[in-house]
Amino acid sequence: MSTEPALLAPAPPSAPSASLAWRLLRNPVAVASAALLVAMALVGLLAPLLGTIDPAAINPATRNRPPGYERTIRTDDGSTTPFRHRMGTDSLGRDVYSRVLYGARVSLVIAVAVAALALAIGLLLGLTAGYIRPLDGPIMRLMDGLMAIPGILLAIAVVSLFRAGLPAVIAAIVVPEIPRVVRLVRSIVLSVREEPYVEAAIMAGTRLPLLMARHILPNTVAPLIVQGTFIAASAILVEAVLSFLGIGIPPEIPSWGNIMAEGRNLFRVYPHTILYPGIFLGLTVLAVNMLGDGLRDTLDPKMAGR
Repeated sequence: MSTEPALLAPAPPSAPSASLAWRLLRNPVAVASAALLVAMALVGLLAPLLGTIDPAAINPATRNRPPGYERTIRTDDGSTTPFRHRMGTDSLGRDVYSRVLYGARVSLVIAVAVAALALAIGLLLGLTAGYIRPLDGPIMRLMDGLMAIPGILLAIAVVSLFRAGLPAVIAAIVVPEIPRVVRLVRSIVLSVREEPYVEAAIMAGTRLPLLMARHILPNTVAPLIVQGTFIAASAILVEAVLSFLGIGIPPEIPSWGNIMAEGRNLFRVYPHTILYPGIFLGLTVLAVNMLGDGLRDTLDPKMAGR
């Protein structure tokens, strides 16, 4: 009788989440990566307030100026004010600093959109293939066919079917990422569906939607969060490659990829046109990957005690 209150007393609901948050905060690499990504997002959102000018403004008189070049610009009220090109100008006289900051918007939007769409579509197909056996074969053969094509070639093929722009680039990057998510979710479902608690729920007559939502879907959350970070990093790189090849984001919309593509011919003479967007691109991809490693170490029970 004395042990009954202890058995009936519920555990604090915030304990698991607090434990996960504490383990994540104890990972300095993950914390630094998250802080860097937040800084990049703020840079993109606050680009108009960070001393920039119109990133598409062309000025042939100031082409290929070095970093730190200063000139006088005319404001809207007719007055003049000095302006310093912190990262120099490109071959059309556009401010590289402004284009790099505005380019962060495009790259981060693509990363988030691609990760969200790939995870949503892959989750739906993976759950279907893993639980509904008659549909497993057709879905997985389709995924095998997509994975047989190199991702960058598949992205080029998809983007060539649509008008160049942000939606076409997102669709082109999403398609090669879906099979990886489907295979991950399917493997989880195949292992979870054999668990005793799932079989007990089936014997109790639990409907399929409720069974998926209550017993199977929660097991996919942690792996999908980690997979989503790696998809986001890959999306940033693929967008840069597509833009570098001239089939990605249109030149009038600044992105890190097309900024580097426009400066590649004069790289030896004016390296700043590729150096600065390349640094931003490399730091962002590194931060996303390191954050994914930190989340994997935190969410994986096998890694928790290490």
